[in-house]
Amino acid sequence: MSHDVFIHKTAMVENNCSIGSGTKVWVNSQVREGATIGKNCIISKDTYIDSNVVIGDGCKIQNSVSIYRGVTIEDDVFVGPNVTFTNDKVPRAFNQNWTISETFIKKGASLGANSTIVCGITIGEYAMIAAGSVVTKDVEPFTLVMGNPARFYSYIDKEGNKIDKRFDGHE
Repeated sequence: MSHDVFIHKTAMVENNCSIGSGTKVWVNSQVREGATIGKNCIISKDTYIDSNVVIGDGCKIQNSVSIYRGVTIEDDVFVGPNVTFTNDKVPRAFNQNWTISETFIKKGASLGANSTIVCGITIGEYAMIAAGSVVTKDVEPFTLVMGNPARFYSYIDKEGNKIDKRFDGHE
């Protein structure tokens, strides 16, 4: 762990995890062993980062987010307050042989407050998920989705502005 990482005194950071320089882990957060968090991230209060989760550089994980095994978050992703991730497609308390369904959040994506991300999907580069949405299938890059279940609303550019046609990330 880098010497310029800030870990609040109430946070619990287990051994054998990697936290990049400039990252801040705030009040009552837990980072499990094997987790990897990149440089210059903000891990806000009351968050849970499960074992073997990967979070890229420059991410902002807001209050009360739990990120479970099987979730990979690339660079510059915003995860709003109370976003919910899952990792089991058929959750049963009595299933001893369950398997993790991986979820991928691509570079620059934004997940709105209180959205639910069902496991086994990919959210594309610079996509935006509106607050309160339930995402049940892949989200294309540079699109805004909303609702329950989340559906295409508009194309967006890298900054998140609505545009008339599909944006490929190049000017």
